[in-house]
This record gives sequence, C-alpha cells and structure tokens, in this order.
Amino acid sequence: MDFAYSLAGAFVGFLVGLTGVGGGSLMAPILILLFGFSPAVAVGTDLWFAAITKSVGGGIHHRLGSPDWKIVLRLAMGSLPAAVITLAWLGLYHGGKLESGFLMNLLGVALLVTSGMMVAKTRIQAPLLHLRKQLGAKMRSRQIAATIIGGAVVGSLVTLTSVGAGALVAVMLTVLYPLRLGAKTIVGTDIVHAVPLTLVAALGHSWLGNVDGWLLASLLLGSIPGIVVGSLVTDRINENLVRYALAVMLVVSAIKLILS
Repeated sequence: MDFAYSLAGAFVGFLVGLTGVGGGSLMAPILILLFGFSPAVAVGTDLWFAAITKSVGGGIHHRLGSPDWKIVLRLAMGSLPAAVITLAWLGLYHGGKLESGFLMNLLGVALLVTSGMMVAKTRIQAPLLHLRKQLGAKMRSRQIAATIIGGAVVGSLVTLTSVGAGALVAVMLTVLYPLRLGAKTIVGTDIVHAVPLTLVAALGHSWLGNVDGWLLASLLLGSIPGIVVGSLVTDRINENLVRYALAVMLVVSAIKLILS
C-alpha cells in the first residue's frame, strides 16, 4: 500500500462524487504522468478502478429506478462484443498492449475529446436536438442501430484507453433520445452501462497482464471516502466551475501525454 496512491484515489473519487465524471479521464493520466506507470498498466488498473466504483453508483441508480434498461441493453449489444474483439486483437497482434508512445497519443486525443464534450455539451445540445427533430421518423427508425454502433465505438475506445464511457455516451443519448430520457435517466443509464463494459475490459486486461493489484487496492482505499465526501458537498460548490476546472486539467494532461 502507498499513501500517495490512496491520496490520488481520494482526489479522483472526490471529483467523481462532486460532478459524476472524471474517474476514467483523470486516473490514467495521473498514474502515467505523476507516478510513472506504463500506459498499459495505467489503463488496465484504471479499468478495474472504474468497474468497482461505478458498480456502487450503478447499484444506487438501480434502486432509484433511473436507468433505462432497454437502452442499456442496446449500448451493451455494441460495446461488449467490441471490447472482447479489441482485447483479442491486443492479445493476438500486439502482445497484450499497444506501443507506449501510440497509446499515450491515443489517450491524449481521448482526453481532448472528453474535455471538449464537457465544456461544449450545453452549447451543442440545442443544435443537435434541432437536427434530431428535423430527421423525425427517419431518425427514430434508426435509433436502435445508431445506439448499437455508438456503443461499439465507445466499447473499443474504453478498452484501449479507459476513457469515453461518460461524456461521449451522455451526449449520444441526449441526441438519440431527447424525449425519452431526462437528465437523471441519462446519468443512470450511462453509469449502469459502464459497469459491464469496464468489467469486461478490466478482466481482459488482467488476462493480458496489464493490472497492478496492490496499486488498485491503494487507489480504492482513498477513492471510497473521497466519493462520499464529494457527494456530501456537491450542493455547496459551483458545479460549472468544477466542470470547467476539470476540463482544463484534462487538456493539460492530454498535451503532456501527446508531447511525452
């Protein structure tokens, strides 16, 4: 056990409890840039971290009845097979891990996309919804296919980088289901879908040898109280301010990863 790792886990857990995002986006860069872990181990350990912490959140949302289980199933129909195929591709053709430089660049790009979604979500939502309404019945008839394909893209990205299950899925659901899903249901659906996805990806990375068990235990030791504290003070802190600060942190991390 290492206190510094637990402190990092508490920091990330606090942000997750405060804003609902930031776990996958922050933990891998912290492990790579601050603690010097290899990108593959950082991603594999981060996936277990996400799977365990999101299982807690998913259980709460299930009791509250917020997830839309039909949409969870549609997302999983794309994301879970994509995760398995991506893991098999890594194992068969890349020795279980991508070349470190390429993986750091891929992770950096994923962080830039995520930070952009966090900042622009409210601004792009209106034009996207307008486009969705213009398509009308055409879009409704293609909802299932679009959800499955979007889930597959997210499944591959999460398996490779541990980033993307939050902001990307939330924006996609907002566009595809503007009338069916409210804000609470989108969050619940997003979190519940992330549980099996990150679990499958985490199991695969364990099989590939990309997980540090002691590191994971140290992170969880800090993240659990961090999530509790963040959840308790969420109404006392300006959420938008935290979201913009988090986006800036992601951009800085992305630039450092790409330039490393």
